Amino acid sequence: MAQEWIKACSVDDIDEEDVIRFDFDGATYAIYRSDKDEFFATDGLCTHERVHLADGLVMRDIIECPKHNGRFNYQTGRAKGSPACVDLRTYATRVVDGDVYIALER
Repeated sequence: MAQEWIKACSVDDIDEEDVIRFDFDGATYAIYRSDKDEFFATDGLCTHERVHLADGLVMRDIIECPKHNGRFNYQTGRAKGSPACVDLRTYATRVVDGDVYIALER
């Protein structure tokens, strides 16, 4: 499969140490801005009960699911706290002219 860079948002759409939801082609993603002004992307739904992670709380490099407090490292996708035990898929990001793009398989 070929990789395609898709514009997800503007850098100004995400506050530092926060997350927003991005829907594309029937899938949901979460786009994060770290406290170091870096951007990351993961699947947008918790692997435990498929709740939108963009409604969760970002603390440093951790996203906490709003439903059962499962935690993931959004930089690596690694599940870090019960009840979440399945890792999130992560996606490469890049910033071009003030916009955040994520790499998706097409």
